[in-house]
Order: sequence, then C-alpha cells, then structure tokens
Amino acid sequence: MANITRFDPLNELARLDPFNDIDNLFKGFMVRPLFQGSTAAAPQLKLEVSEDDKNYTIKAEIPGVKKEDIRISVDGNLVSISAEVKRESEQKEGKKLIHSERYYGQVARSFTLDSEVDEAAAQAKYTDGVLEAVLPKKQQAPAKRITIA
Repeated sequence: MANITRFDPLNELARLDPFNDIDNLFKGFMVRPLFQGSTAAAPQLKLEVSEDDKNYTIKAEIPGVKKEDIRISVDGNLVSISAEVKRESEQKEGKKLIHSERYYGQVARSFTLDSEVDEAAAQAKYTDGVLEAVLPKKQQAPAKRITIA
C-alpha cells in the first residue's frame, strides 16, 4: 500500500529564504535579461533508442564533433556515449569575442538496456552530426531443466 501525503502549498513559501532566493523568485517574470550568465550549459545528448528481435538501434545527435572524439562503451547492458567538443583557436585581426553561447568540453550519457549486448558484433557510424549504433542482442541460452534423481 502506498503512503499518502498531504500537499501543503504554504510549505514551499515557508522554506523560502528571502536573502538567498529573492533573486530567483522573480527570474523571468515579465522581463527576460539579455545575457543570463557568461557560461553556456553543457548540452544534453539527444537519443533515440529502438529495438527489434535481434538488435538495438541507437541514434544520438552530436553536432559539431569529429568522429575521432566520440566514444561508445558497452558493459553488459550498460551503454555509455561520450564526446568531446574542442574549441577552435582562431584569432582574427581586429576582432574580439563579445559573447559566446557555444559549449566546449565533454558531454556524456549512459543508459541501460533490457538485454545484454554482443560487443564484438556492434557497429557504429557518424554522419551529418548523427551517431547511429547498431548493437546486437546477446543470445540467451535457453533455460535448462534439471531432473531430480
């Protein structure tokens, strides 16, 4: 049986710290600042995972990354995808950077699948910013019935 808790809308207001949370209280209310901080947040890898009887197919959007900077690792049914976005060191005469929302660094995502993956037969390709990996399912040995003597 699930525990039932009573919702108290005033409880959230009681936990409000007026000295620390007042800046966040009206953030985005009627006025949107032009620059909300100087650092860009790390982008999320957007995934699409599908399966059929024999394979899992994973499509991940990783734009602006070279295929040499993408890593896929499989451990049983745990799949990890990571990529490193590198900053180009390009200086132009007479120009300076005022604001950048581009992210440079490493992004990663891990998830588990229902079945274990056959790492030896896995294949991946990277085209136009989309990584497509085909991960074959490991063949499970059928359950063996043991006779009792």
